Amino acid sequence: MNAKKYPFFAKRYIHQIVNDKHNVVVSPNPMSIMNRGPISQFIESNFLHFNAAALIDAAKGYEQHLAEGGKMMITLAGAMSTAELGKTLAEMIRQDKVHIISCTGANLEEDIMNLVAHSHYKRVPHYRDLSPQDEWDLLENHFNRVTDTCIPEEEAFRRLQQHLHRVWHDADSQGKRYFPHEFMYQMLLSGELEQYYEIDPKHSWMLAAAEKNLPIIVPGWEDSTMGNIFASYCIKGEFKSTTMKSGIDYMMWLSDWYIQNSTGKGIGFFQIGGGIAGDFPICVVPMLYQDMEMQDIPFWSYFCQISDSTTSYGSYSGAVPNEKITWGKLNIDTPKFIVESDATIVAPLIFAWLLKL
Repeated sequence: MNAKKYPFFAKRYIHQIVNDKHNVVVSPNPMSIMNRGPISQFIESNFLHFNAAALIDAAKGYEQHLAEGGKMMITLAGAMSTAELGKTLAEMIRQDKVHIISCTGANLEEDIMNLVAHSHYKRVPHYRDLSPQDEWDLLENHFNRVTDTCIPEEEAFRRLQQHLHRVWHDADSQGKRYFPHEFMYQMLLSGELEQYYEIDPKHSWMLAAAEKNLPIIVPGWEDSTMGNIFASYCIKGEFKSTTMKSGIDYMMWLSDWYIQNSTGKGIGFFQIGGGIAGDFPICVVPMLYQDMEMQDIPFWSYFCQISDSTTSYGSYSGAVPNEKITWGKLNIDTPKFIVESDATIVAPLIFAWLLKL
């Protein structure tokens, strides 16, 4: 820019650079783009404005965070496992581009359900036209609907139940306690489910996580189907409730993990959706700072949220990232990104960029 010819605009340009210095994402040179696959090249060439630009900015920020030695947490809300995010997330895990996951109990179990019962799922493209009677008929036929996808009760839920019962029983009878995801890992690594596999196992993010013993946080696991089933066994007196470690145990474990891993570049926070999967783990920082009086604890060092929620009426999922500064979760200079779009579209594209697809 010719500063002498356009002094006003030059001044504004410099001011913008100063204001945006913490969110600057360096564009790769043309040669580095040529080393990427067709999806990444398409994103680079076409995602230039608005939410599309926010997507690639977030992806490059994530990439830069890892390149500088940072670690990343991914949080999964909604029905991302039923949306088959495992097709890209599993490879992200294998390539060490995610270091810890926080997810709902539904996402924890539904990835495995897809692994063992995929051919029995039923798709309902015109779900918006379903009447209450249509919905009741699905229930009567043992299908539980998630938007346009129906999960088969017998082949998915009950199949997992019988194998989880064994690992729950073994732990309970021996007086041992485990986290919900650890029981899932035991079941997966036993090989018992291999007889049921109906998709390429490389597309299961839970199997990839189990093979790497990836840390997982599952806040509110009790409201998932397997959580309900475990509670029913406890009510009947078959198992002790203490056999399953709880949310408090998860928070205690997470606090120790965060302290050990937040040195150097720190830990980034990549939030898919909102809800408890995001709010639970992000609170570890203010807890350590305020309640444990660890005043040197680092803030989250990168933040991105993919959400189609709007900012309104106390919404957590729709809150802009800066609101988190007031709660002691993010710092003023934490790189912050928000992509206001459908996570089932955005997340696979960002992962494709990180995987150079």
